[in-house]
Amino acid sequence: MERKGLLLVISGPSGAGKTTVCNELLVRVEGLRPSISWTTRKPRPGEVNGREYFFTDPATFQEMVRGDEFAEWAAVYGHFYGTPKKPLSEMVEQGVDMLLEIDVQGAMQIKKKFPDAVTVYLLAPSIAELRARLVRRASDTPEEISRRLRQARDEIRHYHDYDYIVRNEDLKEAVKAAEHILQAERLKTTRVNVAKIEERMTRECATIMAVEAEEPAGSTQKRGV
Repeated sequence: MERKGLLLVISGPSGAGKTTVCNELLVRVEGLRPSISWTTRKPRPGEVNGREYFFTDPATFQEMVRGDEFAEWAAVYGHFYGTPKKPLSEMVEQGVDMLLEIDVQGAMQIKKKFPDAVTVYLLAPSIAELRARLVRRASDTPEEISRRLRQARDEIRHYHDYDYIVRNEDLKEAVKAAEHILQAERLKTTRVNVAKIEERMTRECATIMAVEAEEPAGSTQKRGV
């Protein structure tokens, strides 16, 4: 392994398209895996336990909090959400890149525990479009939609805490931007195991030099003719 895995954190208000962008990234980017969070909210239509989330009850969740089992956790819209710590750390150590779709509170907790995590905030084109998307989703009451819009407004002060901001006006372009961010971050020298690369290159150079030393005189010139 020539580098550790990285954490790609994507946040954004409800309706910004986080889940859609994350699903597209998982399809397009080889070696990227989702971090599956625990939550106390009820499954939405089509959601499967262990795929979108691990669904549990508040008492069990709080027991996990007391056991320090989460890398981050927060109460959002009256429900608890948490990222399991052990599988996340294990995957990163094995060189696997992990994708986290979490809220602002969770992202800031992850940033404190994993300073080299890459954070991306996903924006909708406008508040009006954000509201329209929430209405089309038809999974929230009008009161819930209003609360989510207020939350989106309040999150503005946290934008500067993120490494990148991506505006999801066109889904394909938003996915492409997020993919470019990930690929660039993978190539950072600070993430690479330089000692491992130097060891491999030194070994390869030694092998080549040994082979050339055993070749008959003038063979190198003949190859160049």
